[in-house]
Amino acid sequence: MSPVSLLLNLLWIVFGGLWMAVGWVIAGVIMALTLIGLPWARTAFGIAYYTLVPFGRTTINRDEYSGGGNFVAGPYGLVRNVVWFVLAGWWLALCHLFTAIMLAITLIGIPFAWAHLKLAALAVWPVGKVVVTTEEARQFQIPRPMRRVA
Repeated sequence: MSPVSLLLNLLWIVFGGLWMAVGWVIAGVIMALTLIGLPWARTAFGIAYYTLVPFGRTTINRDEYSGGGNFVAGPYGLVRNVVWFVLAGWWLALCHLFTAIMLAITLIGIPFAWAHLKLAALAVWPVGKVVVTTEEARQFQIPRPMRRVA
């Protein structure tokens, strides 16, 4: 982890990262207690770590990471995302959104508010995503085709 990422992650923990990571852990524990929710619990615990230290990491589609043809990314993933949203995603997204609004009020908190908005989107639809370092994500970036100017 670079020194800048380390500093940003330490500031992040103070500006809402810790309490939101705890929210993700609570969602994971609730899912694990139901036994049926074990697949979601694993996802929630992984995103809890990402929520605790987001700088220097990002999310990409699991298809890009695994090379395509992933079982989780198809109709099964859609069903899992809908169930996740109903059970835990909506309240995690609302908490991230509330924290983002509170941070956006201050000038210093705007970068952290933006990170909370990205996490709110992830809270709504987490299945089919994988957390990787930014260096790993650069390997999986697909170059955009050049546009023809008419």
